[in-house]
Amino acid sequence: MEEARGDGFCQGSNAQLTCCAEGSGLILPIVPAEYTWNRSFRACLYLAGLLWCFLGVSVLSDTFMAGIEAITNSTYKKRVMRIAPDGQPAKDDKGETIFDTIDELIWNPAVANLTLMALGSSTPEILLSIIEIVGAGFYAGELGPGTVVGSASFNLYVIIGICMVALDAGEVRKIEGSVPP
Repeated sequence: MEEARGDGFCQGSNAQLTCCAEGSGLILPIVPAEYTWNRSFRACLYLAGLLWCFLGVSVLSDTFMAGIEAITNSTYKKRVMRIAPDGQPAKDDKGETIFDTIDELIWNPAVANLTLMALGSSTPEILLSIIEIVGAGFYAGELGPGTVVGSASFNLYVIIGICMVALDAGEVRKIEGSVPP
């Protein structure tokens, strides 16, 4: 084992690490004798793989955002009563109520943005939990459930608490369009 690293690192409990001759990981090393390759070459290879993954996340994020934009820009036709300047329903020459057709958004953009924020803040924990479960033979490990529950608790309590404390006393803010007039 010492021949693999040359510095005695792969001894004792470290012998099972991915970079050691007897070590193995969930994905890496991809090639069984990879530990014999030059470390600089392996670092460059892993860096290229990491950049490839970042590119994939970028493409997926752009696609997701295009989908969110298409959903939030969807409208439907709504028939509303025209109101006269005196506050009463407007009438035509025959005495019938006049209706106008307007385009109304199906989704509130604030809801869509909050959904995206929730997805973005929870995705790393969920993926970490999935990787741990797959690596542990589909049994929950020590990290996964606690990470997801802890992240959800933080998002629910701390972030909302900071938003509440950030406002000055007596100041009220509402999300535009969230409460009917």
